[in-house]
Amino acid sequence: MHSKSKPLNQTELAAFEATRDLAAELLQAVHEMKAGRLHVVVSPVVEARKKTGLSQSQFAALLGVSVRTLQGWEQGRKQPSGAARTLLAIASTNPEALLAVAGK
Repeated sequence: MHSKSKPLNQTELAAFEATRDLAAELLQAVHEMKAGRLHVVVSPVVEARKKTGLSQSQFAALLGVSVRTLQGWEQGRKQPSGAARTLLAIASTNPEALLAVAGK
C-alpha cells in the first residue's frame, strides 16, 4: 500500500494499477465482510438523515443547504460548520424535534 502523504505521479500510478487484480481484491473484501472483519462505516450525517426518514433532497432543504453540500458531508469530503452542526446533532439525538420545528 502506498503512503497517502505523497501522491503518485502518472507513471507511478500506471505502474501500480497495472499490478492490481481488482477481481481478487473485491473477492477478498467480500470474504472479509462475511467473516465480520470488514465493516462499512456510515457517516454520522447519513445516520442523522436516516433517523428523520427524509430523502437527501428533503433533508438538504430542511437544513437550508444544497443537495450537493449534503452529499459532501455524507461522503466526508466536507465538514458542516456552525448551525448546520447543531441541526445535525438535533437530527441525530431527537429527529422528532427537528421535524416538528420544520412542520413535517
